[in-house]
Amino acid sequence: QVQLVESGGGLVQPGGSLRLSCAHSGSIFSIYAMGWYRQAPGKQRELLAAITSGGGTDYADSVKGRFTISRDNAKNTVYLQMNSLKPEDTAVYYCNAHRVRGGVVLDYWGQGTQVTVSS
Repeated sequence: QVQLVESGGGLVQPGGSLRLSCAHSGSIFSIYAMGWYRQAPGKQRELLAAITSGGGTDYADSVKGRFTISRDNAKNTVYLQMNSLKPEDTAVYYCNAHRVRGGVVLDYWGQGTQVTVSS
């Protein structure tokens, strides 16, 4: 069973930076596509950034140029470097592991980490 544990959230001032980490265990990390999502109060969960098993990346327009997703397969960890943070980035951030096996979509989620951007 895949387990994902996020860390690195906290309180940061506007314009600041944070790096989130998501540690993966229980399966072969390198075969999963990984993603970072966030959910603000009263809003739907949204996909921010994704990285394939091969290292290809994609970003939501709202974070393109400010956030960078990366993975270290040797450490079974995916990262989200967040720069130039804005108050509207305040949300709970979730890590996701995704793969398709035998036509079945497998999605796993972490417990989330709070990011608050405020002066």
